[in-house]
Amino acid sequence: MGAFDDLLANNRAYAETFDHPGLDSAAHSGVLMITCMDTRILTHEILGLTFGDANIIRTPGGRVARSTVAGCIVAVQLLGVRRIMVTQHSRCAMASGDDAAIIQRIRDTSGADASKIRFGACPDQLRTMQTDVDRLRKNPLVADQATIGGFFYDVDTGRLTQWIK
Repeated sequence: MGAFDDLLANNRAYAETFDHPGLDSAAHSGVLMITCMDTRILTHEILGLTFGDANIIRTPGGRVARSTVAGCIVAVQLLGVRRIMVTQHSRCAMASGDDAAIIQRIRDTSGADASKIRFGACPDQLRTMQTDVDRLRKNPLVADQATIGGFFYDVDTGRLTQWIK
């Protein structure tokens, strides 16, 4: 059995009842959510949205990296996004320490040297969120056409609150 056979089987079952042919790539609600890759974050459900309503970018810790900015530009300029939610969450591994701690954990678990990688880990989530919101607000290809806010999702209660207006 191949490493992905179960997922391909799941997809075959999904495709049997797929009922969204011809759907475009626009965010029909005008929303882009940048959030963590954590599996506890069910993006569309959190916002009460459905298939085709929002664009989603997932990064470790929900951080806005260079490639994330590029994704925001595409979403705003080409996909109808007018609201960007920079969203972090409770009990995030990327907020449990700094990059040195992440690098050490990788070394401890696999022996690999990740010291040349910048992960963006930081326990001060409000500070990192402000940095990331500011990064987008300073980019005219994003900020001139979209409202940007900072949000925090509690993985234990399901509540989303706005930290930065």
